[in-house]
Order: sequence, then structure tokens, then C-alpha cells
Amino acid sequence: MFLLLSNFQKFAGRIVAALSILWLAACQPVSLSDSGPSINTKAAVPVALLVPGGSANPSDNLNAKNLENAARLAIADLQGVKIDLRVYNTAGNPSQAATVAVQAVNEGAKIIVGPLYAKSANAVGNAVASRNVNVLAFSNNAQIAGGNVFILGPTFENTANRLVAYAKRQGRSKIAIVHARTQAGEIGRAAISNAISRAGATPAGVASYEFSQDGIINAVPQIAQTIKSGGAQAVFFTASTDAALPLLTQMLPENGVNNNVIKYIGLTRWDIPPATLALPGVQGAWFAMPHPGMTAKFRERYSAAFGSNPLPIAGLSYDGIAAIGALVKAGKSNALTTSALTQGAGFVGANGIFRLRNDGTNERGLAVAQIQNNQVVIVDAAPSSFGGAGF
Repeated sequence: MFLLLSNFQKFAGRIVAALSILWLAACQPVSLSDSGPSINTKAAVPVALLVPGGSANPSDNLNAKNLENAARLAIADLQGVKIDLRVYNTAGNPSQAATVAVQAVNEGAKIIVGPLYAKSANAVGNAVASRNVNVLAFSNNAQIAGGNVFILGPTFENTANRLVAYAKRQGRSKIAIVHARTQAGEIGRAAISNAISRAGATPAGVASYEFSQDGIINAVPQIAQTIKSGGAQAVFFTASTDAALPLLTQMLPENGVNNNVIKYIGLTRWDIPPATLALPGVQGAWFAMPHPGMTAKFRERYSAAFGSNPLPIAGLSYDGIAAIGALVKAGKSNALTTSALTQGAGFVGANGIFRLRNDGTNERGLAVAQIQNNQVVIVDAAPSSFGGAGF
């Protein structure tokens, strides 16, 4: 009667890489009083790259190598811009990250790209805040964003905004939320709820479940009742493909929430692992993803340069260097100030278009994908500029 929780491999990250590093528009005027150093754009700009190398964890060292490779690939793509890349190992440790960040600034770094983990990024931001240096961290934790710290990782808020806006345009404005009673589930629920409000859509109920097999099984009847009684035209799930999703999408149709009638929407990538695409309950579902064509181009170029496929996290490093290079190319001494970094036109980097926001988070141009006949079909392309579809 139901599908047992699968031991699918957890998806390590939703970031993918792309080819272009062009800045989307001319630099908007920035104030010299903005946070950030004055630089000489005619000379090589010292940039510190903080990676989790030197760790006892092999995955940290693999991440570090991918991040450094992607940064160097981005530098090779720059035209008319010189970047003096200086790599520092944090060992994935907040204390060491703060120490090497101060060292990097003492040695002349004008901006920091990295580190990977949220606690380390927070420590780095605090360590160099008084030194007038901005930090482009690889984290996706919005709680550490702000001040001199900008996060490059994808956020639930960005994904939720994109998908809710699309759902409303498709006539599915009554949206229910189903989430796990976990920290990630609660953050996802809040992001979806805020997106519903922001888009002018209609809340159609919120239901939750304990994050366990028995918890999901026991909660499904009440979840189904909440969805049906609220008149939902769509159900937005926080569940990822590693555990809860297969069970939820099997049991909810059995309890009267027909996925052929009520649209299922995912906050995470539902195409990874590929086995998820064969689940009957996800057919017709929507989720968001970066520009597929650009993803493929970056993967090909990275593989040709380094002999292996990049980890998803590598795209973040490419993005950081892409943004810096584009700003420096404009030839202004205040290119690395907060107003320059947050100029509204954004950049094109590893995932397609992206821009940094004043609150330290980011906005990325995403495509809307639908699962059809066990395959992924793009139903709304990723925009090529901000102000286009989904924004």
C-alpha cells in the first residue's frame, strides 16, 4: 500500500556551472563611502579564496580542489582584468577560517571569496568587518548574510518566489504547504509562506509531519484533509528526494490528493537522483533548476581543463570570481564596495544570471521544470536578465 522510505543519496548541492562571466549591464553609480576598499583596476587585484583544504575529512579537500579549479577557470575567462588569486585553507574550521582571513587582509587581499560553511563564513565576516573588506561566502544560510557578508549559495526564498509566481500565472494561486518538523523544513515553510504573500497568492493550509517513516505514515491522512479542505490547487513540498518525498507522493494520491488534479511543487531538485523521475506521484510536478544549457557548457569546459566533472559546489567559486572580474573591468576604484556588488542588473556566472541583494542574500535566474513521462521538461526557461519571467 505504500512505498518504504528510500535510502536515496542526498543531493550535495543544487548549484551548477555555466560559461559566461559577462556583467549584464554598465555599473550603476556607487558611493565612495560604501563599505569596501579602494582598488587600482589597472593592476592585478588581490583576491583571497578561502577553501576547506587541510581538513581530516576527504570530502572537504575534494571540495577545496573543485572550488580552486573553478576560480582559476573563471580567471582564465576574464578579458582585460587581472586577478591575483591567493588560496588559503580553512580546514573547514571557523577559528582557522577567521585566522587566515585576517592573514589574507594583512597580505593585501581586497575581497574574500569563501569560505564554504556557514559558521566559518560568519567568523570570517566578523574577523574582517573592521578592515573594510567584503566577503562572498559559499554558504546558502541566510542567517549569516548581511553587513560585509554576502552568500552565493542558492536559497529557499529564491526558489519559492520563482515557483509561486509561476504557479499563480498558471492559474494555481491557492497553494498548500507540506513540511517536515525539522529546522530545514521550518525554514522552507517560512520561505514558501512569504512567497505566497509576496506574489499575492492564497494560502490553502499548512500541514506538517514528523521526519520519520512512522511520522509520515501517521500524518498523511491529516495532511490530505488539510489540502482538500483548503481547496488547494497546488501543494508545495519542502521534502527532498532522499527520504520523505517518495513516501508522501505515493500515499497522498492514495488519500485523495490526486497529482493529476492538484499540482505538486518541490522546493528542492526532484531530478536528483534520476530514479526519482520514475515515481508515479511526481509525474506532472514542478521544481526549479538553473539554466540546463549553461550547466552543460561549464561541465564540459571544467572536465576538459581538469580531467573530471565538477562537483555542484564548484559553480559558486566561479560566480564569485565572475562578479569580481566584471566589476573590476569597469575600471572604477570603488568596484568592490557594497553598492557595486549589489548593483541591480546582476551578473552572469555559473548558474546563469544572479545578483547580490542589499541584505546579503542573492537572487538567481531559475528555470521551471516539469516531470513528464519520467523525464525533465523545461516549461518556463530561465530568464536572461532581471525583470524577465519570474522576477
